[in-house]
Amino acid sequence: MKRDLSRREFLEAAVAAGTAVAGAAIGGAGILSSPQPVSAKEPKTANEKLNLAVIGVADRGQANLNGVANENIVVLCDIDDRRLEVAGARFPNAKRVVDFREALEVANLDGLVCSTPDHMHAIVVAAALKKGLPVYCEKPLTHSVWEARQLRKLNAQARVPTQMGNQIHAEPNYRRVVEMIRAGTIGPVERVHVWLGSGVRSFPAVKPMETPSHIHYDKWIGPAPFRPFNEAHFHFNWRYWWDFGGGQLGDFGCHFMDLPFWALELGAPSSVAATGEKGHDGDNECPMRMRVEYKFPARGDMPPVHLTWSHGGWMPEGAEAYKMGSAVLFEGADGRLIADYGSHKLFMQEGKTAVPVKPWIENSVAGHHAEWLTAIRTNGSTSSHFEYGGNLTEAVLLGNVSYRAGKPLVWDTRNFKTDSPEADRFLKRDYRPGWSL
Repeated sequence: MKRDLSRREFLEAAVAAGTAVAGAAIGGAGILSSPQPVSAKEPKTANEKLNLAVIGVADRGQANLNGVANENIVVLCDIDDRRLEVAGARFPNAKRVVDFREALEVANLDGLVCSTPDHMHAIVVAAALKKGLPVYCEKPLTHSVWEARQLRKLNAQARVPTQMGNQIHAEPNYRRVVEMIRAGTIGPVERVHVWLGSGVRSFPAVKPMETPSHIHYDKWIGPAPFRPFNEAHFHFNWRYWWDFGGGQLGDFGCHFMDLPFWALELGAPSSVAATGEKGHDGDNECPMRMRVEYKFPARGDMPPVHLTWSHGGWMPEGAEAYKMGSAVLFEGADGRLIADYGSHKLFMQEGKTAVPVKPWIENSVAGHHAEWLTAIRTNGSTSSHFEYGGNLTEAVLLGNVSYRAGKPLVWDTRNFKTDSPEADRFLKRDYRPGWSL
């Protein structure tokens, strides 16, 4: 497998070192390696704490808050008064607000962390980017494909350090796998399987209930269609309803599909075909089981790739033998490479020998959050900036578009449309009055 390794080694090392490097071309088919300029804002020294706003302070919000806790947390935002009180006790000098727009009005912010439910990501992030603020946002970057495209555009205009929260991207295991695939250890890769062992929760018919007094529910609903409060779609449960989340594909796609996207330099798929099963009769609940067939075109000297995503117990034939409940399997001409978050195994074809690959992607010194914080201080970049993360999010969420449309789709990324006008309505949704990007 002929690879231009020396150039890619340089570019990958530059990203890890905080140098500005671009990701995917907006609307293009693959990953570009052109410089991504960032803000000319005066850098801060390592000893100067950054002034941060944190939107969403529990669950993933708490984890992200922990990741930036050594900085100066100047404002905390949450629609749950009880959760806000707990976080506020930990950071007593931080201002507490229930509306993220108030948080953005705080003076001298150096960055914002967004850990809201998916349906609010783009609203919060767009507002921050328009103010020129660096942003760390949980995965998936957005709730819809259209929103991902808009944030990629805003990111290119803002030229500030951004990071999508697919935290495994910063772990050494993924980096070693990327090095092996790029080096051609298993030969050209045309087939990838990605599977997640678990499915989504299935809920019984929900009935409206009174909104708890400590919940600012209208602000939680935000741009989504209004529905009466119910615990079945609130807090963590929102992930499994189309109005607010994207199911297991939306939850884990940007973690597991990150590895083949990075290793194989994937861009936009050329076609997507999804099938699934629900455990109920409702139209708004995400499927318990799902399989998505993605086809990606050739990239330079790399062949086309067929990637299959499965979750909810659906796995590729023979997957049980690998004894990994969730994994990514690369199939190459000379062997197979399987990986999960923390490990990988190599299986070479008979007569083929794996040549040791010298590590060349620098390990993350202190993790995914620290990479973003360092980029802010140095006017640098990150390895999962919103161009890369937005491209990945677009592809992941196209699987949900195909499932909801009930048909295979051909994707025209440059013109941002499928071959089905009926399916195109799932690329974007109307926002509730009073909300917009």
